[in-house]
Amino acid sequence: MNVGGDLGATHTEQGHLRFRVWAPLARNIEVHVVSPRELFIPLKRDGHGYHDGSVEALEPGSLYMFRLDGEKECPDPTSRSQPAGVNGPSEIVDPHFPWSHDGWSGLPIEKYVIYELHVGTFTAEGTFDAIIPRVAELKEFGVTAVELMPVAQFPGDRNWGYDGVYPFAVHNSYGGPTALKRLINACHGHGLAVILDVVYNHLGPEGNYLGDFGPYFTDRYRTPWGPAINFDGPDSDEVRLFFIENALYWVTEFHIDALRIDAVHAIFDFSAYSFLMELAAAVHAQAELLNRRIYLIAESALNDTRLIRSPELGGYGLDAQWNDDFHHALRTLLTGERTGYYQDFGQFQHLAKAFEEGFVYSGEYSPYRRRRHGNSSRDIPADHFVVFSQNHDQIGNRMLGERLSTLVSFEALKLAAGAVLLSPYIPLLFMGEEYGEESPFLYFASHTDRDLITAVRDGRKQEFKDFQWQEESPDPFSMETYLRSKLQWKKRQEGQHKILLDFYRKLMQLRREIPALSNLDKDSLEVSGLEKKRVLFLCRWHDGSQVSSVMNFGETDQHVDGYRPEGTWKKIFDSAEKKWIGPGSMMPAALASGQEFQIRSFSFAVYGKEKQK
Repeated sequence: MNVGGDLGATHTEQGHLRFRVWAPLARNIEVHVVSPRELFIPLKRDGHGYHDGSVEALEPGSLYMFRLDGEKECPDPTSRSQPAGVNGPSEIVDPHFPWSHDGWSGLPIEKYVIYELHVGTFTAEGTFDAIIPRVAELKEFGVTAVELMPVAQFPGDRNWGYDGVYPFAVHNSYGGPTALKRLINACHGHGLAVILDVVYNHLGPEGNYLGDFGPYFTDRYRTPWGPAINFDGPDSDEVRLFFIENALYWVTEFHIDALRIDAVHAIFDFSAYSFLMELAAAVHAQAELLNRRIYLIAESALNDTRLIRSPELGGYGLDAQWNDDFHHALRTLLTGERTGYYQDFGQFQHLAKAFEEGFVYSGEYSPYRRRRHGNSSRDIPADHFVVFSQNHDQIGNRMLGERLSTLVSFEALKLAAGAVLLSPYIPLLFMGEEYGEESPFLYFASHTDRDLITAVRDGRKQEFKDFQWQEESPDPFSMETYLRSKLQWKKRQEGQHKILLDFYRKLMQLRREIPALSNLDKDSLEVSGLEKKRVLFLCRWHDGSQVSSVMNFGETDQHVDGYRPEGTWKKIFDSAEKKWIGPGSMMPAALASGQEFQIRSFSFAVYGKEKQK
């Protein structure tokens, strides 16, 4: 497929403005320019359903609609800006931006330490520009990649972003496209990569006019959020092109370093050459052309390694994926939860397997799904998995949006940080996690359609049934729900919160500076444990550097008969120490193989191998 990057209103080298839209359901289309002066521009239809036409360049800020068959007027499906919202006219945008870091080529994915944030709740202002003053602090803290939850235009002024209906338009309440570029430019200036969350499995219902233009959707499949995208039916070639152009738009015009692709398990496609394979090939080809490192990171509930295997091995060629199994195995040990999908987890061996292989379910029977689930990830490289103790889903899809900081003890909170940051995988932190933010991250939206509001409220209640939560769900459409979800930044410098921030900072420093921890390699890893005592040994080595971590996931202090790793080891970090507001460490300053020791409940210690004399 020839990806031309010319959908929507684009500027030509001749100084004209070209309009191009795929609309096989319309016999004729004209552009209705509504501001600053009224103008009608007829488009010519070709044999493939594209409507095309040019005009002398309109000034940036001009507003327009597409008039279909002389009747219905709709915004541009590839609109770059919707200043008046999802039902208003589209805006002509000047794509030029004074980038300060054109030499930026990105970071190797194995260097990623990801910080996921929601633009609207990360700061009081809720804008891209308000994030910029925080970028230096994130860099100093140890973050190397900022991940933005979806920013495509959604209805209203507050939303998680997964109800977007204009995939090319940067949401106006966040500051629009130029403000997003300013943020990306600032991140690159501090050496931070930028990941953008994109949604290619569905579009939101309100303000969604794609169905008026062409067969973008199919009734052969259905997602939990509405009609599925037509990726494998009649006319699906052009639907694929629409979304592939979107991906190339972000990585090319906005200099995005990686795309996190939402819920790929809801991208239904049974073609021999799938959309995801085609997307990966297009993005990687563009990366070579731009001489940049650009990655695709999937979110998937399938536990299917084909997503992240190379095409030569029958895979789709994506670069990494989120690993929910690691989160579930860790969380159930820390909280004791066993409802919903957590019923599949809770055994100590589950976490040990997550550390060692990645997927916990690699073909075993899943009680929650009532079937076998997944395939083996044993041979998948460690840098193909993103792990976390919290993220927007695992917090926000709880009825009360509770963060881990309000559900477990301070000691368990530190242990969760250690499990993620000492793992051989790419770590992801959710905004505020690093200092124990206590404000919830609730689900919120600002739809205007009353029937839709009712449906969303009922749908949320249905989602919570499996978890047997008894509380009343906060109203997603209340402004209070949104405001309660904003970070309280001042807490970073207060009491226990400051201690936890320093704790995370030190852990991230160790991960960055010790070769055994910075090298993401499962072949240089040994995992063992004591099932009954819930004590885990995690040994990693690289280039002469050796590190052994001991983690106690038990609720009581444990006596261990003998230290597992061979040799003599010196302690370099201990979460139970009083400097971290711990109860006081029981772990000795040095340990030898076979030596007995005691370790505090919900604590961990890190040891380095002493060189042989």
